[in-house]
Amino acid sequence: MANIRALKKDINNVLGDIIEAVYIVEAANGKQDSKEGVKIVDKAIETFDALIVKVNQKNVENRKKHLNEVRATLEKEATALVEDVNKLS
Repeated sequence: MANIRALKKDINNVLGDIIEAVYIVEAANGKQDSKEGVKIVDKAIETFDALIVKVNQKNVENRKKHLNEVRATLEKEATALVEDVNKLS
């Protein structure tokens, strides 16, 4: 159970930090609610929703392998989102 709780916290923290970074970059550049920034925030929210649904799936054969795949997906998606945030500046 603690593993699942930690994974959910990681998902929340990582994607929350990315959303916060979008707002910081936009504020620093003086362009609030840019289309690119909104796309990144929307993608982060969609990723969050999809990953939480996957974590909460109960009918998987190998739970440990499934959760490792969710963690790998989080890393891949977060890396792509960070690259998009870096392009904002």
